[in-house]
Amino acid sequence: MAEKKKSGLISHGIASQNRKGRFNYSILETVEAGIVLKGPEVKSLRMGRATINEAYAGERNGEIWLLNSYIPEYQGGVLSRFDTRAPRKLLLHKKQVDHLLGAVSRSGASLVPLDIHFNKRGVAKLTLGLGQGRKKEDKRHAIAERDWQRDKARLLRSKGKDY
Repeated sequence: MAEKKKSGLISHGIASQNRKGRFNYSILETVEAGIVLKGPEVKSLRMGRATINEAYAGERNGEIWLLNSYIPEYQGGVLSRFDTRAPRKLLLHKKQVDHLLGAVSRSGASLVPLDIHFNKRGVAKLTLGLGQGRKKEDKRHAIAERDWQRDKARLLRSKGKDY
């Protein structure tokens, strides 16, 4: 039986992405975490309207929370309202939480939310990166490397070699 798709909704794939996260931080490792959401928040995420550009993850009472993320209210006739910038609990194993918080306290790393996506089962997940902040010189080097890769691909494509 063919699967029906609703237009404009994200059934699985990226709902929101923090593009500056990988640019401003060198990501040492990534972890996929579940998010505690309410029904209208999930519907709004499925519309792809969330923003995590200014979001960060922090510790409260031994748990990791997503702070300052923006999920707008769903306008589809739902009566329940929610705070658009409310802190949202992240679901991680205790060992993962201990490892991440230890790395943050030891080496001064940061917990950077990289994207919110829906897995194949349709469950909202957050990719959380453990990253070190980049200096201005490192950012310039990353830009130069990205430009060189783009130019190299363009040159090889123009010579008839598809790499």
